[in-house]
Amino acid sequence: MKNDFSLEYKSIGLNIAYYRKLRGLTQLQLADKINISRTHMSNIEAPNVHTSVSLEVLLAIAKELDIPAYKLLVVQDNC
Repeated sequence: MKNDFSLEYKSIGLNIAYYRKLRGLTQLQLADKINISRTHMSNIEAPNVHTSVSLEVLLAIAKELDIPAYKLLVVQDNC
């Protein structure tokens, strides 16, 4: 059975972009800090591209942004 998690993927990407910008980082800067490509970071944040993100990458992003990981998983009602 395949689940449709498009709202969740979109929310995670938007949350990452929000906190990244709040910290004044570009996608490239954050990607370099957690050792992923800028393209992968861009795909994670893109609202219409449902890119899987590993727990390891999600935790690394949260750590680099100095926020608890759960804040990246909050589903936004207005997506």
